[in-house]
Amino acid sequence: MAPTSATPQEAVRPLEVARPLPGSERPAAARGALRRRAAPALAAALSMGAYCLALALYGGYPFGPRSRAVNDLGNQFVPFHARLWDLLHGTADGDLFFNWSSGYGVPFLADFFGYLTNPFSLLVGLFPRALADLPVFLATLCCIGLGAALMTVLLGRLRPGSGLLRALLSVGYGLCAWVPADGSTDPMWMWGLVALPLTGIAADWCLRRTRWASGTLLVALAWAGNFYTAAMATLAMALVLVVRLLTAGRMPWRERLRALARAASMALTGILLAAPVLTVTFAAARAAQPAPEVSYDERPPLLAQLAQLLPGDHGPVPAPHLAIGVPGLLLVAAFPFVRAVPPRVRAGWCALAAGVAVSFVQEPTILLWHGFALPNGSPYRAAFVLSGILVMISWLALAHRPRPRELAAGAALVALLAWLCRDQDTAGATAWPLVAAGALALPALCALGAPGSARTRAAATAALTGTVLLGSAYTAWSVTTARSRIAWFQPKITLSGPSLAARDVLTARPGWPRTRSDPGPHEFADNDPLLVGGQGGAYYSSFVPAATARTLRGLGAGWYMRGRHTLSFEDPVGRALMGVGSHLDPVPGDRARFVVRAARPAPLLTVRSALPRPAGAESVFARQERVLGAAVYEVPRLTPAAGAAVPERGGWRLPGEGADGAGTAFTARCTPGSTVVWYAPWFSGEVSGPGGRTEGTGRRDVTANPVRTLGPVPADGTVTVRFSGRGPQHVPGRAVGCLSGRRLAAAVDALRARGPVELAAGGHRLTARLRPGSRGSAVLALPALPGWTCAVDGGAPHTPDAFAGLLAVPLGRGAERLSCSYLPPGLPTGLAASLAAVPAVTAAAVRGRRRRPADPAEPPPDPGEKACS
Repeated sequence: MAPTSATPQEAVRPLEVARPLPGSERPAAARGALRRRAAPALAAALSMGAYCLALALYGGYPFGPRSRAVNDLGNQFVPFHARLWDLLHGTADGDLFFNWSSGYGVPFLADFFGYLTNPFSLLVGLFPRALADLPVFLATLCCIGLGAALMTVLLGRLRPGSGLLRALLSVGYGLCAWVPADGSTDPMWMWGLVALPLTGIAADWCLRRTRWASGTLLVALAWAGNFYTAAMATLAMALVLVVRLLTAGRMPWRERLRALARAASMALTGILLAAPVLTVTFAAARAAQPAPEVSYDERPPLLAQLAQLLPGDHGPVPAPHLAIGVPGLLLVAAFPFVRAVPPRVRAGWCALAAGVAVSFVQEPTILLWHGFALPNGSPYRAAFVLSGILVMISWLALAHRPRPRELAAGAALVALLAWLCRDQDTAGATAWPLVAAGALALPALCALGAPGSARTRAAATAALTGTVLLGSAYTAWSVTTARSRIAWFQPKITLSGPSLAARDVLTARPGWPRTRSDPGPHEFADNDPLLVGGQGGAYYSSFVPAATARTLRGLGAGWYMRGRHTLSFEDPVGRALMGVGSHLDPVPGDRARFVVRAARPAPLLTVRSALPRPAGAESVFARQERVLGAAVYEVPRLTPAAGAAVPERGGWRLPGEGADGAGTAFTARCTPGSTVVWYAPWFSGEVSGPGGRTEGTGRRDVTANPVRTLGPVPADGTVTVRFSGRGPQHVPGRAVGCLSGRRLAAAVDALRARGPVELAAGGHRLTARLRPGSRGSAVLALPALPGWTCAVDGGAPHTPDAFAGLLAVPLGRGAERLSCSYLPPGLPTGLAASLAAVPAVTAAAVRGRRRRPADPAEPPPDPGEKACS
């Protein structure tokens, strides 16, 4: 084959290809096209197979006994997928708009968009609910495969070449170190692995001035699947497009600007199509309880960052996880030396990779990658985009047939990197076997880039395939094993024997919406009501409404994570106020066993003649009484009896346990037979008193204790409560209350006497038929949230009021019917934006169908593919 005319910088060495026999050109071309079409499937199969092999070696679910339900996978994703199963099968308390099960009633659409719009999440509907862990795993696995397959397609659009080699490099993307280290425990993030090549293909169509409507749909699909990682992918592919335009050689600047304009309009229109995802989640995020404050203190050391390019462990120093396998790393290191690549292209792509890497460790650009908010957790969630860019660079190097000396220069850089990082934690014992095994890729790459026999090329391809497959599996295994040694990465129970038994008990006690069946505070996961059923207060989400968190804590419930994880009430008054008719209590010291406790609570809707306002600063006991409408507590004055207690504003300052570990004891007087409860939301330590001991885990503003029960007041009426704190602590002046069971029962009976005749709660609506002549206000045991509207006796809907944070509807001079419905804030705006974008996409699709141009984005057959396969 004669070399084509080109500048010396752009010339590509001729490839020696056997001359085909007469008449065989068409079958050979057909076989080449078939191999190109099979390449994405091969990438998917290899990447998914390597991940399954890694889990099998680790003994992880579903190939072994070790649970995958660590961190948010167990606390959020399995419970939310169980909820999706309930929605798909019509057994959920609520619908896509509202969730009656969690937080005593919370919005759900933002949770759906944030956690469940990965299309593979729908697989949960095909399995029994008790196996919800399996489709959660399959969602991760399918994203790995689809991401690798689409990257194979994208690489072919960057430069034509062997489908097999593109597939092998794409495995390094599908199982980049970010996947086992960060992405695998968050199925919603895994869609980012798909969104990056999706948006890259759309950008390539902009560059080639074709398929604007189809590209818009790809952008919309990327953003609808998970807007968080799609934003990262879109930004990264915008940078890639800019580099491609700047290094495009003889392309007129006018054409480059037109391509940018096409890309901008495509991205904007695609995002508008997915607008409800954004408008609903943004509105929910603005109304959500603020996350614990985080700061980016210091960037990781340079060697710690560079070590992440090598396959290895999950190190203790946080840094972007970037490894794409040793073969890909060798090609990336060789890329600056490949003379067949024009210098401007080498400079552009190297600058892009370096710039993105630097942007990951600078606070202003970290904010840019993460939606202008530092994430609560790893600040390197966008690392997969740099892994994708590195895979693109590796393909550009390989597609230009690097010479042996160019590959040797890259190997020398990798060897130098390994030597410099030899003392880094991530480049430990598991990294060196991978680097050594990856050295086998060097002769294989040399053989593929030089003329040789078909047998030599087949052997080189087989060696490279084995290196990629086993190296990827070993990397995933080593990272997963290292991560399992982290103390807080212990798996949750999720759907196993104890939680399934709890679900059986809860579903056997129907009562909703007359009363709630609360799973209780045993915490199989942080979202117990979604996992096992019932209608409780536990709720863990990025979209916990601030109004919900403040209302529940104000009435005596606890929380974690500064209110981003609310808890159920544990005291009789709180449960009565929220209509909890039964709840599960764990057997102390045995999370696998529990008992069911029943009570006679107030109804979920009560009618009040008046809504009293707080009289100055209230204790939690006074606030509960105001909502209950009756005095049920004695709140005695505490007197220090033993240990140190320093008076301070609002209570007492305790120095800690002291040398004897006895803590500080207080005495008080209460009516014999009443029940002693305590409330010190920020206290950390042991609280003991009549009838038992309880543990406080409070930490100001982060972890709040609920109102907890100690036991009955002794016959002499003297109550002694001892606080043994871990370090200096604050105890409120009104930390102890004595509850009269008789008064509580009378107050509940009075509320039940004014309750509704009929009450129905389904989907995102609540309807009630009231007793004749009901007047004043209807108070619902439901946190008051924006989005609710209520109508009385068929009148015009209006926004309800709030009473101590609960939903309150004025009834006027008398009412018989009440109807309330919930509409997620931001949804109408998002739907309007989507509808506005539809005509533009439709018009572009019709116009493109009429023109029917040849697709310039389809890569031509690669003359060297036969020699490289």
